[in-house]
Amino acid sequence: MLDLPDDLGQLRILERLGVIILRDIRTKIDQVEKREAAMRPVRALPEGPGWVVGYLRERGRRVPAAVHIGDCALAGKNREPVSGTEARRVLAEGLIPGCDICRPERELGILS
Repeated sequence: MLDLPDDLGQLRILERLGVIILRDIRTKIDQVEKREAAMRPVRALPEGPGWVVGYLRERGRRVPAAVHIGDCALAGKNREPVSGTEARRVLAEGLIPGCDICRPERELGILS
């Protein structure tokens, strides 16, 4: 905890300074995020299904394991195609994780 003064005027000045600094930090974060997004290579989606859910078998049942970009080799053979809208929904709601390798949430515009 900071050792702050007991003077209300000084506290108001510090509060205003904190607001200004936070605004400047957020502006800089936005600039850096935009710059990094512009430098990230754009990946062309595969010709087949754009998004798939890979499944695992647990006690004879199919259990969704991860959402993948359609051409991700880690999706395995046990997979089902899903629409971009459905992939975005299950990722945003945290129902199924995204693949750590192909990172479908980046392509779908979801930051996780």
